[in-house]
Amino acid sequence: MAELDRRQMLLSTCAVVAAGISPLTAQAAAQSATGAQSVAPRERLLFDFDWKFTFGHGTDPTKDLGFGFGQADFSKTGKFEFAKLGFKDENWTSVNLPHDWAVELPFVHDDAGEGDAQLRSHGYKPLGRRYPETSVGWYRREFAIPASDQGRRIWVEFDGAFRDVLVFVNGCFIGRNTNGYTPFRFDVTDFLAYGAQNVIAVRVDATYGDGWFYEGAGLYRHVWLTKMDALHVGQWESVVNTELAGDTAVLALRTTVVNSGASGADARVKWTIIDPAGTVVASAEAPRQAIAVDGMAVFTARTELTRAALWAPGTPNLYSAVVSVERGDTIVDADQVSFGIRHTRFDPDRGFFLNGQHVKLQGVCNHQDHAGVGVALPDRLQRFRVGVMQDMGCNAIRTSHNMPTPELVEACDRMGMMMLCETRQMSSNPEGMAQLDEMIKRYRNSPAIIGWSIGNEEFLLQKDMAEQGAKISATMVRRCHELDPTRLVTVAVNSDNKQGVSDPVDLIGFNYVQWFPDGFHKDNPGRPVFGSETSSAVSTRGEYRTDPSRNVMSSYDGVVPWGQTPEDWWKFQMEREWEAGGFAWTGFDYRGEPTPYNWPSISSQFGIVDMCGFPKDYFYYYKAWWAKAPALHLFPHWNWEGREGTEVPVWVYSNADEVELLVNGKSLGRKAVPRFGHVEWKATYAPGFIEARAFTKGKRILTQRRDTTGKPAAIKLSVDRSTIYADGEDVAIFTVEALDKKGRAVPVAGNKIAFKVSGPGKLIGVGNGDPNCLESDKSMERSLFNGLAQVIVQGVRQAGKITLEAVSADGSPDALIPARLSVTAQAVPLRPSVT
Repeated sequence: MAELDRRQMLLSTCAVVAAGISPLTAQAAAQSATGAQSVAPRERLLFDFDWKFTFGHGTDPTKDLGFGFGQADFSKTGKFEFAKLGFKDENWTSVNLPHDWAVELPFVHDDAGEGDAQLRSHGYKPLGRRYPETSVGWYRREFAIPASDQGRRIWVEFDGAFRDVLVFVNGCFIGRNTNGYTPFRFDVTDFLAYGAQNVIAVRVDATYGDGWFYEGAGLYRHVWLTKMDALHVGQWESVVNTELAGDTAVLALRTTVVNSGASGADARVKWTIIDPAGTVVASAEAPRQAIAVDGMAVFTARTELTRAALWAPGTPNLYSAVVSVERGDTIVDADQVSFGIRHTRFDPDRGFFLNGQHVKLQGVCNHQDHAGVGVALPDRLQRFRVGVMQDMGCNAIRTSHNMPTPELVEACDRMGMMMLCETRQMSSNPEGMAQLDEMIKRYRNSPAIIGWSIGNEEFLLQKDMAEQGAKISATMVRRCHELDPTRLVTVAVNSDNKQGVSDPVDLIGFNYVQWFPDGFHKDNPGRPVFGSETSSAVSTRGEYRTDPSRNVMSSYDGVVPWGQTPEDWWKFQMEREWEAGGFAWTGFDYRGEPTPYNWPSISSQFGIVDMCGFPKDYFYYYKAWWAKAPALHLFPHWNWEGREGTEVPVWVYSNADEVELLVNGKSLGRKAVPRFGHVEWKATYAPGFIEARAFTKGKRILTQRRDTTGKPAAIKLSVDRSTIYADGEDVAIFTVEALDKKGRAVPVAGNKIAFKVSGPGKLIGVGNGDPNCLESDKSMERSLFNGLAQVIVQGVRQAGKITLEAVSADGSPDALIPARLSVTAQAVPLRPSVT
């Protein structure tokens, strides 16, 4: 269903529910359609717009707003002038959230240190104790609170920030958060001025990292201001557990209600269940309970749905539960959670089952960054990235190696992508357990999530500290089961899984070590097994000769010492019914951890697609064997000037029975396609064309051709959608190509292109998928890399036509014919925002 249609459907749904038991509003419908699931009388206001930003300093307080200058900063409540009205921030930069300041920094060639201490692991961006001038950022915003909010509880909520965050409101210190991935919130009720302007200031220190990959810096996820009654539903405390009995689903409903008021209260809870079409299909209620001041109470009920619509990758049916809290006969708070009805099972002999059907996990691991924007992804980019993976037949994503952003989980729920959800810190210390709690509570209603992962490659806890590892793992597994008894728990291990953290988990994950699973399965026939991280094939999009002098890898069969080609790991999985499938490392290229080369490589080359989402050739191997449609992919390109008369390897990925190759019209013969393999020839290069013909049962079903093209002559623009939302958040994703005089895409083009945006929109990022490109992601120019570049344009809160213009930027006499392409920014119900 289109997003706009979903919004309109929810408007109708709200009207139906409002007439019954809950005064849902049009604003709530718009929120629900885009991930902010809040219903009246609660308000959840987007706090993303109109911030100011400036750099602080990690060591010099005179360059850090004076913070920490005299060691008396916290001596008196209310003394922080930078968080008061009248503070001068005119010279600060205006920004909207999400915001990643690290992606805006220049690249720095600094390989000092050993292993993960090097800047290389974080993408050669100047962050850390040696770069204090770019490792601290300040955010500041003024906002109004109406007098009518007196008596409500008001929270400022962060979906995530990197990394060490201090929050101040109206001169008062509010709180601190010290990890980069979990959400956090603070009750600011007592610190606000009602019927007046207020100030919030946030200091973000990215000096220390959580991972060994690019992590960004700043308020890179959404921020919200939530207003609710003192008697309200606890955060992430509404749970819908489902059990199937034939075509009937039994719903076990549970909600915790909190009383933050000055007196005790009697509360009643009701649930309304809404089906995927927006129809109210069931309801339930729990008896009244008395809740003491600062107390809480758990309410439970059960209801049934006949002919339940199941959730699965091909049919991602989502239900909603509207939970309302009544004091007397008045609804004082309400919340809304989405859920799906499905059944999962990991069988030690036959692998994974979804709704009783055997399904192989055709998965990828992904980090969270994207070309042009770093880790500050607009919501639309989450759906775009899931769609790229689905296009090749992927059915599952492992969130490597941290709690994901809510918009990615929602995209998987709505689009039908399964997920293995992984926490960042594997530890049973208070911080590690708090991270685990937040992740499970936040996402335990998500039908996409099929399991929890408590860690990745903790080799010390697996070997040298195996005794401690087993205890830590057991504590974490026990907590997972307490919070969510419906899913299995795993850990990703790069060894034999014979000790340490592996012992307590339900589901055994192997990273790469393909020589271990057979023995483990034989010795442990009752324990289910899957590939938690596999392949690590490396390639550079559009490159067909490995060249260390250029830091590029061939697209044929490059692997790192610990890895396997896509063909090898997938054959391994398919030859073993007991293997549940696996997750290839990685779906997308990602910043940092450049492999197999160092500087000037600033990103990995593990991806099946590059950082923009442009497919590499491996993409089409997976599409041939993961997707159901007939497939044919021929490579390489046929532009080999200077190599006339030499042999060029020609490969084809296909799921047909046979493939024939023709070179300039001459057949080199048909070859049978091996199951889960490819076919290849050695062809002598001469300008012209190569053509592949696929045959099944003797009938030609597909043909694909690669021509020798001319030089670049014109620019071509295309876009992912012709209409976006004029909400200040949505984006259009443009692809830039170079065409020859005959209109054919030139696969080796490297022209630099300049961009201009007119109308109600702005360019927020550019990329080209080149792992060695040191051009700025925020520039109005970008070089094509092997014929392609990407431009991300964001609308504003104004309807109209947004036009992207692309022209040659190099000033050469052979300038390309310019291109223009427009999208329509359409007015839609806006998510309510802080003013």
